[in-house]
Amino acid sequence: MEVLTPRVLDEALRLKAERPEAVPIQGGTDLMVELNFDRSRPAVLLNLNELGELGGWSRQNGSIRLGAALTYTEAMETPLAETLPALAEAARTIGGPQIRNRGTLGGNLGTASPAGDALPPLLIGDAVVEVASTRGERALPLAQFLTGPRRNALAEDELIVGVRVRPASGTQTFMKVGPRNAMVISVVSLALTVDRERDEVRAAFGSAGPVPALVTARLAELEGFAERVSQAASPIDDVRGSAAYRRHSLKVLATRAVERCLQ
Repeated sequence: MEVLTPRVLDEALRLKAERPEAVPIQGGTDLMVELNFDRSRPAVLLNLNELGELGGWSRQNGSIRLGAALTYTEAMETPLAETLPALAEAARTIGGPQIRNRGTLGGNLGTASPAGDALPPLLIGDAVVEVASTRGERALPLAQFLTGPRRNALAEDELIVGVRVRPASGTQTFMKVGPRNAMVISVVSLALTVDRERDEVRAAFGSAGPVPALVTARLAELEGFAERVSQAASPIDDVRGSAAYRRHSLKVLATRAVERCLQ
């Protein structure tokens, strides 16, 4: 297996253009599992760990820009956690400290798992994914970037470089159902925000359809909202739970999340 280690983003994009089969690796919390269990054996890895340009976060034109290499541990730290509280809550439930120190937002986006816990909190914030190649940059709304289970809209020569999201302008929360509160793949998950300025409640769920999905309502139209969230899902039966259980759980989570955020 060949490992390419660029030092700057321009070099990484050039290598990705020259070797489109190269699989990016940053934290490796998903890819290393695939390698260790021999489920995947790429010929070339593109090591992005030396690219300081992909790290950190900043405020830009009223939005929060999160670098693709932002870790879950960093998402839990103030002041970012106060700006995006649902993302911080989700990050606290992901793996143990070692996984949170290594796992990145870019990895969660690239893997595009329906169970990716960072995705619902990004979706409620109108997240836009920034990707780049030697041909230039483009930005895709998260709902367009996620095209199916473990599929996304990246071209073969593109890399995820960041994501822009609206800061919370009201209360937010994140909840998940699993055998325990953390270090487990979600049976279902839900992020919810109450935006009084826009007179809107936004809920996004994971692990209950091929991609995370968003449901919105006016503050005066919340009767039956939890049922709408449940019905918007298209869950499946698998070893972690039945479709019926997932629908019921989403309804319960949506009810509790609305109560929590409107207190």
